Amino acid sequence: MGLRTLLALALGGVGATFLADRWLGGLVARGEGPDPVMKMAITIDAPIDEVWDAVADIERQPLWMEEMKAVRLRSPGPVGVGTRAEADVRVFLVGIVDAVEVDAYDPPTRFGIRHVGTYAGEGRITLEAIDARRTLVLWDERLVPPVFPHLGQLFQKPILGAIFQADLERLREIVESRHAEAHAGSGTDAG
Repeated sequence: MGLRTLLALALGGVGATFLADRWLGGLVARGEGPDPVMKMAITIDAPIDEVWDAVADIERQPLWMEEMKAVRLRSPGPVGVGTRAEADVRVFLVGIVDAVEVDAYDPPTRFGIRHVGTYAGEGRITLEAIDARRTLVLWDERLVPPVFPHLGQLFQKPILGAIFQADLERLREIVESRHAEAHAGSGTDAG
């Protein structure tokens, strides 16, 4: 097989992938394609304020988001709408700097970011008090890759969805552990 043949196959493969991506994008735009949003949920045995404190602490998010290796706030002052940050993220062997801007900040129920760097998209974490001692955490995330965005979202959804669900499980462990420690020996029910 000659160089011309290899080049033709490579370009043909890229062209076919481009067309498939465009076709999938058209389906999604008409509401006929797969939903690109990853949806995760977990119940945490702690009051909503305690869960909020962990979720909204941007600088400590790497404690429960294992793929996030470090975070740097790029805006002064308290965290709120407009706060900018960037995170060093590594999934498998791929590392990127993820630039984000907080676009929803409603304590203690809603925290949202827009991805404004290499990846586009948004993330939303919503907290709902089930009762005085339990909180439902809902996390919706849409990440749009810079190349072949529609196919990329389709292929990354099951992988990243599982990773983000594991992040929520770590969040639950951290918050429930802190809650139990705070209420140990106080005579109050920790659960």
